[in-house]
Amino acid sequence: MFTRKGERVPPALFRRPRRRLRAGVVQVGCAGAGLAAGLILPNLPPTVPLPTRDATGALFTIGFGVLGLASVIFSLLFLVMQFAAGTFSLRLTLFRDDPTVWRTFAFAVGVFVYTITAALVVAHRGAVSLSVPVLAVLLALVAALLMRTVQIRAFISIQLAPCLNVINRRTRRVVDVVYRSPYRADREPLDLPAPVSSILWRGRPARLQEVDVAALVALAVRREAVIVLRAPIGGQLFDGDPLADVHHHAVPERLLLRHVLTGPERAFAQDAAFGFRLLADIALRALSAAVNDPVTAVQALDHAEDLLRRIVGKALDVGSAADARGRVRVVIPLPSWEDYLRITFDELIATARSPMVLLRLRELLRGLHEEAPRPRRDAVAARLSRVEARLRRRSG
Repeated sequence: MFTRKGERVPPALFRRPRRRLRAGVVQVGCAGAGLAAGLILPNLPPTVPLPTRDATGALFTIGFGVLGLASVIFSLLFLVMQFAAGTFSLRLTLFRDDPTVWRTFAFAVGVFVYTITAALVVAHRGAVSLSVPVLAVLLALVAALLMRTVQIRAFISIQLAPCLNVINRRTRRVVDVVYRSPYRADREPLDLPAPVSSILWRGRPARLQEVDVAALVALAVRREAVIVLRAPIGGQLFDGDPLADVHHHAVPERLLLRHVLTGPERAFAQDAAFGFRLLADIALRALSAAVNDPVTAVQALDHAEDLLRRIVGKALDVGSAADARGRVRVVIPLPSWEDYLRITFDELIATARSPMVLLRLRELLRGLHEEAPRPRRDAVAARLSRVEARLRRRSG
């Protein structure tokens, strides 16, 4: 996503997650396929004819039954999932964002459209081909299997270990792509002239979710400019907030905004710090007086340790992308080592009272201190001393 000089921007990381748009397109596609099948199949020659009244009744029953069952299951699942997800973190939307959920409902809509269309087409005929109700039955069975899959996904998403594994996997994917270079001393900031223009965010509150780095580099090359984003990935934007500064030559606002994706909440796609935030949320909620579950907090810390060990020996100041000639064209603020430690530990250290959690924190920080490059050890040592002080107060 972000490169050093001469490196190529990995294009696969930028994927515009238009979940709502895709869900709508899939539903329209399934409905269209159902409509076409409902118009074409009844016109096939009835090799094994069936009485129209029986076929029509079966089609109406299957269609309304599949759609009604899907509506009830989805309504109950979303009600349960809204409550269950809140026990981990209100920002955790794994079930809602699962594409299987929306594709299953789209398939149910397609089955409904097919059966109703076919029933209306054959309503005034003397006989109908056996293939029409047989296909309806097969589609109903597939819809039932898909709905069973959705129920299993819902059950898994309210279990702690699978949720932690998903958070770890999605965060690791971003971390492994972004932070590929070994640790080095932080580079000096770019010496840029005063910006020729600043692009402000206009509109409702939003989060910066993704940036098309390759497209922004190409835009900056065409305009002989340097684009410096002011908002980090995952940052909150309010009306009038600075989004980017443009240096050397102006860039049209509409062209720059075309290559950034915003949404109402943070997303995993390019936001490496989001996973750390979720793990900290889960641990903090587990240690609240209402829950008091230190084992859950320890499990969250286990995954946080895995992610921190992946970046402790990596260069983190890689938020710049260069053109083919090695000139930096785009700069994006990325979290520092201090930022990751603050997100993961500071609130937890301040609130943790369980000896189990404090001991796990001490073990984790000691391990990080041994693995960290020397310039990064002071930040770890400061938090380790706070944990040890809390342990001494408890034992004293």
